[in-house]
Amino acid sequence: MRIAVTGGTGTIGRHVVAELTARGHEVRALSRHAEHYPVDLTTGVGLAAALAGVDVVVDASNAASSTAAARATLVEGTRRLLAAERDAGVRHHVLISIVGCHDVPMAYYGVKVEQERAVAAGDVPWTVVAVTQFHEFVAGTLAGAARRGVVPLLRVPVQPVAARDAGSAVTDAAEREPLRSTSTVAGPEVLDLRDVARAWRAATGSRALPVRVPLPGRLGRALRAGGLTDPHPDARGTTTFGDWLAAQRTAATAR
Repeated sequence: MRIAVTGGTGTIGRHVVAELTARGHEVRALSRHAEHYPVDLTTGVGLAAALAGVDVVVDASNAASSTAAARATLVEGTRRLLAAERDAGVRHHVLISIVGCHDVPMAYYGVKVEQERAVAAGDVPWTVVAVTQFHEFVAGTLAGAARRGVVPLLRVPVQPVAARDAGSAVTDAAEREPLRSTSTVAGPEVLDLRDVARAWRAATGSRALPVRVPLPGRLGRALRAGGLTDPHPDARGTTTFGDWLAAQRTAATAR
């Protein structure tokens, strides 16, 4: 099949592109700065040319700035993308979303819910693949805090998954018929985020100070209730956080 991946150079998008290519598909990696298929979801520029002759679109786009910017890309941009897909005759739209976005009261998660609803209301047959937090995201968040001198210890259950494992599950979804529903992907184990933070600190040799951080209110209750986990996912990654950390250390040593 000919498959386009928006956000094809991002954390999960690049793994989806690699896996699709390995399975013999013709893949177009779409992003603002892509060499062959540059597109801008906020304006629609480049979409018609990028989607010509495409069978399936995997939407791995992301927006990490303000809520307004996220909505412009993920909601309004998704509507532009779906309209272009309809005009191009795309047969299947696969959206990568987040496990817990309907239950955890965070602004970005609310935007992801809006995005899911835009996809469900569109004209293109669809599948949503909701994924738990990536190992890469968890480690990046801890590294960002450590640069400010602290490693936050939060009493929150998490079930992180390697982006490569999640990318394989998303590729499976792209090869199947549209579900018009949501499937979920989660990591191999549920962990206490405090233990994750300590493991990251030990593995990286960070000297940042571990600090217990309370989580009050609705957000804290939702997170402590397991909002970021899925005990019965449709697909489960095999790479543990510990294995992923070890692989990162090995790769860093080899460089």
